[in-house]
Parts: sequence; C-alpha cells; structure tokens
Amino acid sequence: MVQHTVQSLGSTRVVVHPLVLLSVVDHYNRVAKNTKKRVVGVLLGQVYGSVVNVSNSFAVPFEEEFDKTTNTNVWFLDHNYVETMRDMFKKVSVKENLIGWYHSGPKLQSSDLQINELFKKYASNPVLVVVNVQQKKIGLPTDAYFAVEEIHNDGTATTRNFEHVASEIGAEESEEIGVEHLLREVKDNAIGTLSKSLSDQIESLKGLSERLEKTLLYLEEVVEGKLPINYEIIQNIQKIFNLLSKTTSGGNQSKGPGELGIVDSGSAEISRATNDSYLILYISSMVRAIISLHDLISNKIQNREAELAIEKQNSENETQALAKQTSARTTSTAEE
Repeated sequence: MVQHTVQSLGSTRVVVHPLVLLSVVDHYNRVAKNTKKRVVGVLLGQVYGSVVNVSNSFAVPFEEEFDKTTNTNVWFLDHNYVETMRDMFKKVSVKENLIGWYHSGPKLQSSDLQINELFKKYASNPVLVVVNVQQKKIGLPTDAYFAVEEIHNDGTATTRNFEHVASEIGAEESEEIGVEHLLREVKDNAIGTLSKSLSDQIESLKGLSERLEKTLLYLEEVVEGKLPINYEIIQNIQKIFNLLSKTTSGGNQSKGPGELGIVDSGSAEISRATNDSYLILYISSMVRAIISLHDLISNKIQNREAELAIEKQNSENETQALAKQTSARTTSTAEE
C-alpha cells in the first residue's frame, strides 16, 4: 500500500461541508455536552486527486477512559455499527464512500493513531478531521490530518505521525441556501444591535490584520534568505493582489508617453464607478427608510381612525340602548 509522505501531502486539501459541521455539533450536544468527553464519528465523501471532499458523516458509539496504571487511554469503538451504517448510507448515495473519521478534540489525543489504524480497515489512508465544537477564536473550526511514515536517518525503525494538511469549508448552492435560512431562524434580532455589528466587524478586521502581518513577515524572511521560496504561496499572494483594483488617481505621478495616462484614466473610471455604486446604495437606503417611515405613519393613522370608529360605534350603541330603555319605561308608565 502506498503511504502518504510529507512531500505528497503538500498539495492535499480537505473540503468540509456545513452539513458535517452541524452533524458533529449536534452529536456533541446530545452525548458529551458539559463534560470533558469527546465524540467520534465517520466521514463520508469522495477523493478527487489531491482534494478530499467531506460531504456527510454519522456518529459512532465511542467510549474512552484514562487508565492510571498504564498511563494510556483505553477506548472502545463499535465496529459492527460502523459497517452497518456504512452499508445503509451506501444504499442512499452510491457516490459517498467512507474516507475517514472525526472527533471533537479540540486537539489530537494519544490514542488517535490507534483509532486511525482501525479505520484503515475501511479506507486505505483515512483522513482525520478534528472539529472544535466550542470555537472561541476567529478562524476555521476544523483541522485535518493524515498519518504519514517518518523515516529516521539513524537507521531506526520508521514511526507514524499525523501530518497537518490544509482544510476549508465548502458548500454547494443548495447547502448555502439551507445554512442561510438556518441562521435566520437561529439569529435573535433583539440582540443584533449596532454595537454588536461593529464588534463583529472589528474582530474580523483584527483577524485580517494578523494574517497580513504573517504574510508580510513571511515575505521579509524570503527576501532575507531565511526561508526558501514557495512558488505556490507566492502564486496565491499574487492572485490576491490581482483581485484588488487600483482606485488611486495617481495625480502626483508624472505621466509618460501613453502608458501612465491609460493607468490614470482607468483608475479614474474605476473610482467614478465605485462612487456611483456607493451613491446608489446610499440613495436606496434613504428611500427604504423613508418608505418605512411613511408606512409607520400611515399605520398609526389607520389605527387611530379605527379606534375612533370603534369609540363612535360604542357611543351610538350606548345611546340606542339608553333610548330603548327610556321608551320602555315610558310605555310601562302609560299602561299603569
């Protein structure tokens, strides 16, 4: 069997779908919430070259205890349950294969290599995804690993260790729509204040700033010769710069024959188009606010008119009732 090595894992990418994250969180809340236990389950999906697509999952009965005498974790995982559920999912979706397993971490455990060896019975090289179900910092809640052989130069026996690979959250269009509706149901509009929105934006900007500082530090070390050039990273950075548009006017620069004039002209057009877009958004927001205010005033007027109509009707009913009582008394007196 061909084993993954550090070199071959460099381009490997694990894509985790939102359904898997929701299933893992639900599994944890049902089984191990408010405890120090972790939950374990099976990952289903497909492998396309260097891309591992994790599209589904199911929970597995798992027990684990720490043995003080041997100073190791003693664990139990139901093999029969794994095989039964795998066959059932295979009937529902033929394309989904057993490609690995997950646990709720939040970090690797000493028994993970043993559990990973067990899952090699169902997949040639299973992927392990550690899902942090209590994520507090900004970033992805997933970490993906593959078991690799480590060859020692001193001639000793090879050892196996987990090698971290890149992971990301990916979804199809139908999943994105479902997650959006779910977030609408979960979101508490009463809490969604302006300060909360600003705090979220500040935290996002802090995360972006940290990543930019790390990128800058990496580039400086590459220039100084402390780190080797990784062309894949350089290419990704170049893609980011290509996505940024030049919106400065460049008025302080001296224009050469032809070329700089074209750049400045293009920048002015982009700046003008951007300003027009912002103006349209601003006017649209103002129109929506005015319409909402008009609807509020109209609704208040209608409610007031309805209240006056009800009061008038009640007054007329009372007058009619009083007239009937007076007429009845007059008739009774005349008869006497």
